[in-house]
Amino acid sequence: MAQVTVQIDGKAYRMACEEGQEGHLEELAAGFDRYVGHLKEQFGEIGDLRLTVMAGIMVMDELNEVTRRLAKLEKEAEELRKGREGVMSEVSKSEDAIAQALGDLTSQIQGMAAKLSGKPPVN
Repeated sequence: MAQVTVQIDGKAYRMACEEGQEGHLEELAAGFDRYVGHLKEQFGEIGDLRLTVMAGIMVMDELNEVTRRLAKLEKEAEELRKGREGVMSEVSKSEDAIAQALGDLTSQIQGMAAKLSGKPPVN
């Protein structure tokens, strides 16, 4: 396991993470530190524990909003997929109908050509 020291509210915290995840953990800690710093600017020195709890709640609120938006987008994507499948089915039916109509028209043209030439139609 790798070890990383992160700074949150000016305090160093040594943490373990999987190899190769050090940079990611540092980015997460920096983001959390921004939440804590924002709250500290708004409310002043209200205690480390309170700042941490408030920052955690803000992060969870943001995560909840992102999760809700993701679920909405996934639902929209599924509806679009179903719509596309319906359209493709209709296109396939239309193509089949056009092919049938062309086949019928070809037979009629061959029949007329045969009548004009005096030869029996070819099927």
